[in-house]
Amino acid sequence: MASLKEVKERIVSVSSTQQITKAMKMVAAAKLRRAQDRIIQLRPYSEKLGALLANVSSGNSEEGMTTYSEVRDIKRVLFIPVTSDRGLCGAFNSNVFKGVKNALTSDEYANAEVEILPIGKKAYDFFRKQKNTVNDTHWEVFGNLSFDAVKLAAEEAMEGFESGKYDKVVLVYNEFKNVATQIVRTEQFLPIVEAEVENESTTNTDYIYEPSKDFIVEELIPKSLKIQFYKAVLESNASEHGARMTAMGKATDNAGDLLKELRLTYNRTRQAAITKEILEIVGGAEALAADG
Repeated sequence: MASLKEVKERIVSVSSTQQITKAMKMVAAAKLRRAQDRIIQLRPYSEKLGALLANVSSGNSEEGMTTYSEVRDIKRVLFIPVTSDRGLCGAFNSNVFKGVKNALTSDEYANAEVEILPIGKKAYDFFRKQKNTVNDTHWEVFGNLSFDAVKLAAEEAMEGFESGKYDKVVLVYNEFKNVATQIVRTEQFLPIVEAEVENESTTNTDYIYEPSKDFIVEELIPKSLKIQFYKAVLESNASEHGARMTAMGKATDNAGDLLKELRLTYNRTRQAAITKEILEIVGGAEALAADG
């Protein structure tokens, strides 16, 4: 059985840890509120713009409207895993790693050259230890998260696809659903995914370009792609804070349960020590009485 000193030291240590995890939960909750507001505001615009982009692309595939919708044989593929800069957020980061690994083991990429463009320090640290080629130019975007910082990574992926360096670009990130739930998404970024045909009338739609087709190709489509990329990063950012809040909440609760057990052990150990001392005193008194 542990001594009173050892149990007391453990109680102090666990209490300190509980205070830290409780503080981290509160910080994560504050950051989550801001991150959640950002993604909720962006989602409707991003989803509508994405649907418009897919419809325009599918409706003009025969004309070769944009190189961003060009489907090629997959010889070179770029994976963009989006993780956090820090840990202590449960399985948030490991789920993204699993998502990339599962995709790489599929037949689609069996013979393809793979390059990784990590977003977030955890992704950079993990994939640089793997055998794949790692592009280390944009993993620090969460240090100053903004559209201007994120669009640089999107532009590099887009330029790589446009030049033929990559035949496909895939995003892997956590989509924010609520505080306790994050869904790992493996999403094709390029080429643009065509809209699914729901009925016959969809295929016969005539599109009127205003101000012009060239303007849409040169301005709207690249901007839309950057917004889709930015949305994925914001989804991951909100998911990170939600996952950390949940993880630190559970850690705080576990620390509380452990403290109850340690205090019970401390009281039992102290009572046993007191009982032992009393028995020794009584035994000594009886021995003196017998001698007398």
